[in-house]
Amino acid sequence: MGTAPFRSPPPSFPATAAAAATRRPAGGSVHSWDLSTGVDGPGTRFTAFLAGCPLRCLYCHNPDTWRMRSGRRMAADALVAEAAKYRAFIAAAGGGATLSGGEPLLQPVFAGELLHRFKHELGYHTALDTSGFLGARATEALLADTDLVLLDVKSWDRALYRRLTGRDLGPTLEFARRLADRGSTVWLRFVLVPGLTDDPANIEGVAAFAASLGNVERVDVLPFHTLGAAKWEALGRRFPLRSTRPPTAERTAAVRAVFAGHGLRTV
Repeated sequence: MGTAPFRSPPPSFPATAAAAATRRPAGGSVHSWDLSTGVDGPGTRFTAFLAGCPLRCLYCHNPDTWRMRSGRRMAADALVAEAAKYRAFIAAAGGGATLSGGEPLLQPVFAGELLHRFKHELGYHTALDTSGFLGARATEALLADTDLVLLDVKSWDRALYRRLTGRDLGPTLEFARRLADRGSTVWLRFVLVPGLTDDPANIEGVAAFAASLGNVERVDVLPFHTLGAAKWEALGRRFPLRSTRPPTAERTAAVRAVFAGHGLRTV
């Protein structure tokens, strides 16, 4: 396969988010699912990765989830039945179900149905892993069925955010404030990338914003890694941060201390 540019242009979206959020799909595009512990919410989780994402993050470790056509079409019944297979195990081990991606809010009606059924039919604690860029597509019903939002705030610097993702930071901040206003529980995620997101002013900006919200239960400072590089290569793309090394343990601890200094619990 030939070498393509390191990022393809992000897809465009309907101007009216409400219209996109009310279409009733026959199903949805699902990339994969698995069981995880401690990384996609509390306890042992059934995590479903929906296909399609509006961001093109330089450090993305799942570029194979960018396009909806990369997934397989599934009815909600089929995915709920798959999640139900682990019901006894999840009940014993603690946990629930998480929608990740990709970006679940690219398929808001499908995501809303899944969260509702995971919560009310299976009795699972529910979590939504999102960049927040499409937060306007999340209906109040969807958020009512979401026990925890895993919100990725990739940068406080708007120019850097656009460089990192190809998108504007504004919608994520608006969604974060909406979640705070309604009292939704949030775990904020921040990826520490040497030479990009590790500027002290950038870290301080994210930390101060998170502390101002009042609903951030914890902050996950995630050290950059190159584990997704092979996926970029398999897609015929060069991993743009192939020369970037992960942050040291000492640097990661220092960044966590900045968030802790704002009264936030860090992991």
